[in-house]
Amino acid sequence: MRLEWLEDILTINRTGSFSSAAERRNLTQSAFSRRIRQIEDYVGVQLFDRSRKPVQLSQVTQAQVGQIEQVAGLLRQLVVDLRRGDRAASNRIVIASQHSLTTSLAPRIIQGIQDRGEEVYVRLRSANLDECFALLLSRNADLAIVYSLQDSDPFAGDYLEAIDLWADQLVPVLRSDLAREVMAGTVSELPFVAYPNEVFFGTIMTERILPALAGRTVAQPKAETALTIAALELAAAGVATAWVPLTLARLALSQGRITDLSPVLPNCLLSIRAVRLKGARSLAEEVIWNHIFESRRVGAVSS
Repeated sequence: MRLEWLEDILTINRTGSFSSAAERRNLTQSAFSRRIRQIEDYVGVQLFDRSRKPVQLSQVTQAQVGQIEQVAGLLRQLVVDLRRGDRAASNRIVIASQHSLTTSLAPRIIQGIQDRGEEVYVRLRSANLDECFALLLSRNADLAIVYSLQDSDPFAGDYLEAIDLWADQLVPVLRSDLAREVMAGTVSELPFVAYPNEVFFGTIMTERILPALAGRTVAQPKAETALTIAALELAAAGVATAWVPLTLARLALSQGRITDLSPVLPNCLLSIRAVRLKGARSLAEEVIWNHIFESRRVGAVSS
């Protein structure tokens, strides 16, 4: 049964008059009467007691008023949900970001879009660097927010568009009470949290950090994780020194849970970049891209 039919029945029940109900339903009385007949023909029973003034529902219909109201409400909500779903589909964008950026920066980017009143539905996919590019190239993500070394350009190519967003650093941190000994330069061995070689930060540790430590101290891997947030917590627990992005460590540093050991241990400069494929793109993608670009200029996200 149509939603408009159910609403016709409920309107007559509220007004007690075909003419008043027709006026509320924005129909002429003759057109409204024809529609009521059509409803009754469809159902196969008389829905109204026309012998009474004001008009009343028949006993059979009156017994079902609660169910009619419930079904009408469900149908109205279904219409709303379908329309909302259509808007979400047309305004939908998928962002791939490295795990540490998903934790530290991506939520603020999305919040900034919502604060501007933009009706954009964002799906956030957290992955390692290679997976972010795989999602982008397979068009399972519209754009990626990733780290790169400041002195390298892995995004060069005719098919990619990239913008530098903000600067970051991979810094060594450790629980504050244990950091004092390291800062004093009295340790001969340095336990550290390792990253797997196949992940981005594992490559940095192997190619940049560990060679810089050679001859200064003996670095000993104490634990391994692919997740920077886990490495941060291991350092805060005092398990070992961990190299993590400064943006991720900032809160724990301000709370005094950990100490930045950069004055005595090597760190590495990083760039945070937004990357997308060149070519035609949706309105939602343009909204996100423009917001990120503007945030970069005013430093809104990195603050």
